[in-house]
Amino acid sequence: MIRRLTSLLPSDPAQRIFVGFVLLLVTGGAAALLGSSPQALLPVAGALGLLVLFTEWRILYYLLFLTLAFSREVGLPGGLSLDVPSEPLMLLVTGCVLATLLMGRASIASRELAHPIVIILALMLFWSVVSAAFSVETTKSVKYLLAKVWYIVPFGLGTLLLLRRPADVWRVAGIYIVGAALTVLLTAGKHAAHGFSFDSINEAVRPFYRNHVIYATVLALALPFALYRIRTTTGRTRLVWALGGLVLLFGLITSYTRASVLSVPVAGLFYGVMRLRQTRLLLLGALAAAVAGGAYFASQNTYMLYAPDYETTVFNGDNFEKHLEATYKLEDVSGMERVYRWVAAGRMAADKPLVGSGPSTFYPEYKRYTVRSFRTYVSDNPEKSTTHNYFLLLLAEQGFPGLILFIALVAVALLTVENLYHRTAPGSQPRYVLLAAGLSLVIIIFHLLLNELVEVDKIGSFFFIDLFLLIRVGSWVREEVRSEK
Repeated sequence: MIRRLTSLLPSDPAQRIFVGFVLLLVTGGAAALLGSSPQALLPVAGALGLLVLFTEWRILYYLLFLTLAFSREVGLPGGLSLDVPSEPLMLLVTGCVLATLLMGRASIASRELAHPIVIILALMLFWSVVSAAFSVETTKSVKYLLAKVWYIVPFGLGTLLLLRRPADVWRVAGIYIVGAALTVLLTAGKHAAHGFSFDSINEAVRPFYRNHVIYATVLALALPFALYRIRTTTGRTRLVWALGGLVLLFGLITSYTRASVLSVPVAGLFYGVMRLRQTRLLLLGALAAAVAGGAYFASQNTYMLYAPDYETTVFNGDNFEKHLEATYKLEDVSGMERVYRWVAAGRMAADKPLVGSGPSTFYPEYKRYTVRSFRTYVSDNPEKSTTHNYFLLLLAEQGFPGLILFIALVAVALLTVENLYHRTAPGSQPRYVLLAAGLSLVIIIFHLLLNELVEVDKIGSFFFIDLFLLIRVGSWVREEVRSEK
């Protein structure tokens, strides 16, 4: 009897899966109708989900990018938080990537896994584990480590597995830009009701963005992808990408975010430096300036001379021009509050220079290290934000080794951009992908000088994608060289 039933089934495994799914659907549908309850269809939904995971999980990868712009932070017990739906999707994609690699259904070239960028990232993760072992708050540090895994695996290894051709890169960038552009239109509708005023932008970007800085950074980092995709297309497709780019630019300008607006010309400046092969000089100059500045302010407590006046340090929420004027006069509250946190970060590093306080522990640990002379009227910090400088955040939380490894990562990435630029053919798809990823990375790095955004899902995702796209472009270049031989 069993043999007869088996003989009736299709011989092809894929057809058997399809027949099984149809039978499950019919059975579940009949049970749902008879019982007047949709719960009988749950096994069907579960089976469909498993089918997607085991056959075409790249759908989840694309869905992740489509929903990133709409993800929201949800509080969890114990003071933790979760970005929904992005982080659950990141967990699923992480499992799919690891399962794909373990089952041998796809592979990543050993040359790519041995790339200096991958090695430095592995060392950074290792040092985070060491720092977490000495953390002042273990729970937060462990969550940080887990989050690093479900950032690096899907956006790093997943990128190497799925983005095999330039067309794949443009598809993912396009999906991300569609989501971001929709949030711009929704934000603009709310912002317009307040006359696009400076003081209403933070309220307008909610609930999709925590604040206008994250909103503006998302738009700025996506602009290079829109720009270079426009240059590679024609006709109606080019028009659609141009409209998307204009929507992003409009959102960026009306965000009133100084750093984000400035980051675009900074990326253009790096493009010029890179073309002249002067990236090494730029990095050495930046490092020398940072070391000299740190030594100057630390010497004999010179930084105390720059303490703000509590009474005159203000926020010009109703006037953007006065806001800019207060910035260069050192009277802007957001700027001086950053100095308040930077001083605390420096004192934390002096106290624990090797391992720091532990990943993700700056708040509220920093409050023990603040100097009252730098206090502003927003120093109570109800939003629980951190240093507003990612480099200093790593120094305070993971000590000098953590900072040095991140500086090495930035240096290697920027030098890789320069190296590959001069090895790719002008007007070629690999060069356009390189420039889009490279300039997007520069925009993110520039923001890290004034904010800590690598752990923000909407931004950290592209930080890792940009890094791993540099590795992929390097593979394309080697393949071209081999084919010419």
